[in-house]
Amino acid sequence: MAAEKGIRLIAGLGNPGADYVHTRHNVGFLAVDELAEALDAPVWALKHGCMIARASCAGRAVLLAKPQSFMNTSGGPVSKLMRAEGIAPSELLVIHDEVDLDPGDVRTRFGGGLNAHNGLRSLKGKLGTADFWRVRAGIGRPPGKMDVATYVLRQLKGAALEELLATASCAARAARTALG
Repeated sequence: MAAEKGIRLIAGLGNPGADYVHTRHNVGFLAVDELAEALDAPVWALKHGCMIARASCAGRAVLLAKPQSFMNTSGGPVSKLMRAEGIAPSELLVIHDEVDLDPGDVRTRFGGGLNAHNGLRSLKGKLGTADFWRVRAGIGRPPGKMDVATYVLRQLKGAALEELLATASCAARAARTALG
């Protein structure tokens, strides 16, 4: 299954800066960082609005990226990087947080709805399609009447942080499996 996908770019969605490092919205960044470590790709460079690292997995070159705009505008840097590298939407795998999945639940799929996710909306807007691979990292819904933005942007500590890091690890493994 993985070889047919032809994934050449894995983009983790998140927000840049220390204020967002350990937030649920940054599970994509955390997963890509873990993937870079697992693939021995420790060198990051800023290109086309993304921090990128080049890696190899299963004998194939893969580009890892963390867009350096905020989540809601992440489609701009990712699409610029894709144009510069000649990468088609079907060769893109995006790792992102998903409130409609239980915490720790990780699923991979091609295309589909945007589930009110502003990062995915931005990508679809810039790419002109939602037909790209996704690793959906479950973070669950906010408790009670908490606003979703507050929930996804809150810095985590203790058990909640451990749960987020475990979810990021599962997402990194799912992305690596997708590569073959």
